[in-house]
Amino acid sequence: MKTQFDIIELIELGEIKNELDFERALIADRKLRVLSKENPKFKTLRKKLRDLIEVYENKNWSPDSRISDKKLRESDIAELIAEKERQFIERRKELIKSKIKKVNLNQQDFGAILGHKSKSYISELMNGINPFSLRDLIIINRLLKIDLTDLVPTFLPQTERMKIRTSIEKLENPKLKLSKEDFALA
Repeated sequence: MKTQFDIIELIELGEIKNELDFERALIADRKLRVLSKENPKFKTLRKKLRDLIEVYENKNWSPDSRISDKKLRESDIAELIAEKERQFIERRKELIKSKIKKVNLNQQDFGAILGHKSKSYISELMNGINPFSLRDLIIINRLLKIDLTDLVPTFLPQTERMKIRTSIEKLENPKLKLSKEDFALA
């Protein structure tokens, strides 16, 4: 199971297919703008991502395309989800950085413990450019004593929430009651 959006995978795919990935790409573009000042390799990655964003915008949000109320709602929900993911990654990054500091590790030594030799790759993981592997997250949990709920996003994509909610409703099981937050669509 993927624990977060993968920018590299999106670029390899060669297109943005939905509003959620579009919103995620916009956030990633902002991150890459900052990171490219530190590491020129991110300039190329950002250029490829910006090209995908432009194609998606021209196809789905140009003055010539039909923008329905449904499309606007979908966009609003996608923006909300992508922002929650961004906030989660930022909180996780700050938590990991503070725990690393408390145990007197630098980022390179931390990367070596995780089995990653490149300092820039650890930066990519911490900044959400590449996703942590489940193995990485388990090591971080055990080494730094960070609760897994602070390391692994527990929110589901909109399509998954809709499927689960529909399945539960079809079962008509009174013991499976959903609160407003459980599998909410917004």
